[in-house]
Amino acid sequence: MANVRDFRTRIRSVKSTQQITRAMKLVAASRLRRSQERVVTARPYARKMAEVLASLATRADPAQHPLLARRPEKRVVVVVMTSDKGLCGSFNTNILDRARRLLDSLRGDREVRVDIVGKKARDWFRRRDYPTRRVLLDIFKSVTLEHAKDIASDLMRGFVAAEFDAVTLVYNEFKSAIQQRVVVETLLPIPRAALAGPGGQEPAASLAPELDYIYEPGAEEIYAALLPKHVEVQVYRALLESSAAEHGARMAAMDNATRNAGEMISTLTLQMNKIRQAAITKEILEVVSGAEALK
Repeated sequence: MANVRDFRTRIRSVKSTQQITRAMKLVAASRLRRSQERVVTARPYARKMAEVLASLATRADPAQHPLLARRPEKRVVVVVMTSDKGLCGSFNTNILDRARRLLDSLRGDREVRVDIVGKKARDWFRRRDYPTRRVLLDIFKSVTLEHAKDIASDLMRGFVAAEFDAVTLVYNEFKSAIQQRVVVETLLPIPRAALAGPGGQEPAASLAPELDYIYEPGAEEIYAALLPKHVEVQVYRALLESSAAEHGARMAAMDNATRNAGEMISTLTLQMNKIRQAAITKEILEVVSGAEALK
């Protein structure tokens, strides 16, 4: 049976853990503020560019740029973004579970490969038989546009060379400090916008050319400048979203751990006091019994 000394040792241990979790919460909160500012700043530009490029892709001739090419999706690359560190609740578990379901649904008549961003995804895929194409680590220490350009250029090169026919991103979108949403997003080929007709009906095939744009200096020049930039920006936004979501998840997890440690300290203290009171009562009874025996 545990004695008072054992309980005191456990309480000191839990208090030390509580100090660590409280410090990690404060660090995560500080990093979250910076990451949140970056992702909130990047979102409007990235979303508007995606909207414009999706509209262009609907009207454009795929022959005008290789990134618009649509082929039967026999070879697919899935980019899975997780954190490099743990202690962030279900952040990585949700991503990896969604990635597993996506990969299982694509396997069969398709050749599927995985691009990994983050150590947690690397460790998870090491123990499974999904073929890996590329592994990138330690990006989330400081996400920069150069990281996004490196990832995007590699994906664009492979897509243009017909090494694969489609690219899908799987990452956590930042919603709030306590909420993240797993997103599965098509990166390549450039998604096409859905042009709704009257009453929300799908448009006729001849509708898109009637609503085409006037290009200056020319469609090919504009596509050559905009499409690679669009892919880079979407990858950059996904990295920022994942980074902010990770810090939010870690802050929430460490806050829960700090509260749980406090509750455990209270429970252990109560149990220690009960044992100490029982020991004092026993000693008093022994003294009284001895005194009575001497009469």
